[in-house]
Amino acid sequence: MFTRNIVIVDDEPITRKGIQRTLENWNNGEFAIHIAESAEEVLRIAETKKIHILLSDIRLPEMTGLQLLKNIKAIQMNPVVIVISAYSEFEYAQEALRLGVVNYLLKPVGKKKLIEAVEEAVQVLAKQVRAGIIEKVVDEKIITASTKVRSTTDPVRAAITYIDLHLKDELTLKDVAAHVHLNSSYFSVLFKEQINLTFSEYITRRRIQRAKELMISTNLPVSEIADEVGYKTSRYFIKLFREMEGVTPAVYRKHNNERAF
Repeated sequence: MFTRNIVIVDDEPITRKGIQRTLENWNNGEFAIHIAESAEEVLRIAETKKIHILLSDIRLPEMTGLQLLKNIKAIQMNPVVIVISAYSEFEYAQEALRLGVVNYLLKPVGKKKLIEAVEEAVQVLAKQVRAGIIEKVVDEKIITASTKVRSTTDPVRAAITYIDLHLKDELTLKDVAAHVHLNSSYFSVLFKEQINLTFSEYITRRRIQRAKELMISTNLPVSEIADEVGYKTSRYFIKLFREMEGVTPAVYRKHNNERAF
């Protein structure tokens, strides 16, 4: 997986470094922990790194933590945010919630509460990443087919389930038809009639969709991804991917990882 970034911003050195130590002890290597003493420093970090989780004090020199969140959103970055403050005024909490803050902690923050808040933020981040991957790999024809599956006959539903579980394996019309106990010619007509895709087109689209998921969410080489989705040679996989997506797998990965991670 890609290393993700947690940024801690607080103008009090003791607080800032204390939080950093706690999170470094908690961290299992999945996150890089960065510290900043001002909102301006956070914005400089954002110029070169994607901020995944931000822990921000409300009161910062020159710019409040809430204004920082607005500026971060203005540059189309949407970190999971935890606000830390010595102030418990209700209006701060209200504004923080409007800006999408997932937790609001009062100083002094205990280690247990801090870690609980960050672990909750990690869960929110995971949901965001999954949603982002789904958005990037969506294939409208597969979405339409998936919607139609609910109203298809049992053999076609069983065939779709079998295909989706065996994308890595060789999938022939004859074998899948036999799996659902139908004649291959009849199965071919039935599948196209109920899914609005031919058997081979459905498999190709599902394999490419799965390949895109793996390219965004893993560091697997393209050759291994090709094998994972049922293509024995990466050359053919790359050719097919380019025909469908307009770019090579490597270019697709680069463009999408820059945004997602």
